[in-house]
Amino acid sequence: MKQMPNRKITLDLREIIKMYEDGMSTTEIAIEGNVTSRRITQILKKNNVELRPRGHWKRKYHINEDYFKHWSPNMAYILGFFLADGTITDITQTLSISQKEIGILEQIRDEMKSNHPIGKNKYGVYFLNINSKIIKDDLMNIHGLTPNKSKTVEFPYVPEEYIHHFVRGYFDGDGSINYEKYVVTFVGGSKLFFSELIKVFEKQHLTPSLKDRKSHYHLFISGRKSIQTFANWIYKDKTLYLQRKFNEFNKEKLSYNQLKDRAIKVTKEAVLERRRIFLNILKVNGCVKLTSEKIGISPYTYKTWLKKDRIFEQEFYNILNERE
Repeated sequence: MKQMPNRKITLDLREIIKMYEDGMSTTEIAIEGNVTSRRITQILKKNNVELRPRGHWKRKYHINEDYFKHWSPNMAYILGFFLADGTITDITQTLSISQKEIGILEQIRDEMKSNHPIGKNKYGVYFLNINSKIIKDDLMNIHGLTPNKSKTVEFPYVPEEYIHHFVRGYFDGDGSINYEKYVVTFVGGSKLFFSELIKVFEKQHLTPSLKDRKSHYHLFISGRKSIQTFANWIYKDKTLYLQRKFNEFNKEKLSYNQLKDRAIKVTKEAVLERRRIFLNILKVNGCVKLTSEKIGISPYTYKTWLKKDRIFEQEFYNILNERE
């Protein structure tokens, strides 16, 4: 029988030994190292590391296992952060959160009343691994998260009073701010999630744009005043947050009432409004040609919209399919 080739391990020997001595299980180390737990055990034995009795490590750490059962500003933040930067394993009960800045992981760990160690991989990224069947079940069954969630995750139910805390957590995990260009960017793989996030932003009088990069999506909020509107909203009554990103918004020297978006922002809003009008008319008459003539656009224009605006494309074809 042909043997499967060994996968290349992504941890060096010192990292493996330190993780194990810090109390991590061979399963947790294996996930970080991209190998099996059996391989980790073999490496430890070969290097004369005394192995703990099976299951002993589990009693070494504690955590509030009911944390995701009850809404709070911090819970909403951590849920958003985990959705952006967390991983649920398929076959084990291990959850992992990764971040380049250790401080926020320490705050999350403390908030969840945990004493799990924080590790660091060879690429300089910190990670917090948590082993809890209860937390894993709650994230999946209450909040809809799944293993390999990046392209399929849907926007979870979040009470309105906590939605800005949730978005702040997601922004700290998968968002960025370029103050010099007045752009806030989110990166993700799920169109379903971003479609709902756009609706959340529109309620705050923001006009985001979504671009399909084939392997992932970019969602942008642009404009000097718009990004401050976004910041004022997500940092309202702030609890947990990344100080570095918060400081970027504080580079603004003008008062909010003095701020204006560039003229292109008005044009972008006008185009979005035109697309909405197009879809509303199309719902009534069901004819693309008549709709185009009614609002005075050429077939080339709406075909361009279909190529550049995924949300418009989806609504466009949904309308036509419903009328068949």
